[in-house]
Amino acid sequence: PARVLRGHSSPSGSPLGPASSPTSPGAPPFPAPVRHPPLPAPPGPASSALRSGSAPRPSHPVPQGALQESAHLSLPPPPLSSCPFLARQLTLAIPIIAAILFFFVMSCLLQTSFTDPGILPRATVCEAAALEKQIDNTGSSTYRPPPRTREVMINGQMVKLKYCFTCKMFRPPRTSHCSVCDNCVERFDHHCPWVGNCVGRRNYRFFYAFILSLSFLTAFIFACVVTHLTLRSQGSNFLSTLKETPARYPLSLVICFFSIWSILGLSGFHTYLVASNLTTNEDIKGSWSSKRGGEASVNPYSHKSVITNCCAVLCGPLPPSLIDRRGFVQSDTVLPSPIRSDEPACGAKPDASMVGGHP
Repeated sequence: PARVLRGHSSPSGSPLGPASSPTSPGAPPFPAPVRHPPLPAPPGPASSALRSGSAPRPSHPVPQGALQESAHLSLPPPPLSSCPFLARQLTLAIPIIAAILFFFVMSCLLQTSFTDPGILPRATVCEAAALEKQIDNTGSSTYRPPPRTREVMINGQMVKLKYCFTCKMFRPPRTSHCSVCDNCVERFDHHCPWVGNCVGRRNYRFFYAFILSLSFLTAFIFACVVTHLTLRSQGSNFLSTLKETPARYPLSLVICFFSIWSILGLSGFHTYLVASNLTTNEDIKGSWSSKRGGEASVNPYSHKSVITNCCAVLCGPLPPSLIDRRGFVQSDTVLPSPIRSDEPACGAKPDASMVGGHP
């Protein structure tokens, strides 16, 4: 029978395996350790690296310049990557000019958006009632709407003033009611959705500076991108370099190309308006031309000189704002308030018997 050695576990729980019974008197009391042969590794550079502990070496080494070029083409360019590249290759003035143009464009945009364009406050209930009494010459008790126009003489030219039924007043010359803002704007040019505000007498100079500086900035960006690609394509074809560059550069070229034509066209149109002392509203309606088939009349606001017109539109004194920013907006519907016997009604003349408080 097999004997279990003293001080060792049973065959089922021994980590050394089951105890063996010696078949001969000279057999050792412990079994000899069994060594298994290592598994054969698949042939290749990875297996040799695992056996030797060193990384595999390629049979054909890649040049260092090719590695740098592939890394340069695979990584996306950082923002404003053209400015640092052109600053290193050409001059440091390029990013400085770009920053100055950018901040000037943003400042003009903010001034156009947040400046009062020249909104005229609406007539009060008493002012509207007094105006209707002045217009109504019949003396009848029935309501008669006021006429739509009046005529005034400006520099020898008859100009019609239209009555605004929303604001309850006759509009001053060159004033129009904006359907988006629902306000009468003095020297109304147009309502610009891109700046979120009307363009009128008080913010037209900022709008003109905005579109003019934006056209310069767009042309400057287009020139920088073309110069960047030209410098990178030295010694190779320009089209092949354009294909190898990231998609951001061709996209910038396309956007700048179409933006230049649209913004330059808008700047040129407003330059013509400034030189003629016209507004977009007057040019579209043909107020001083024969666009509607009528006879062409002379613009009474023109100073007959391009320089004088530009100075009058862009460099003239800025009129004060007529908006009370500390006031509260009241609804158009006014509830009748009780009138005391000792106070006259709105717009009515006091009775002679009540003057001095004595009958």
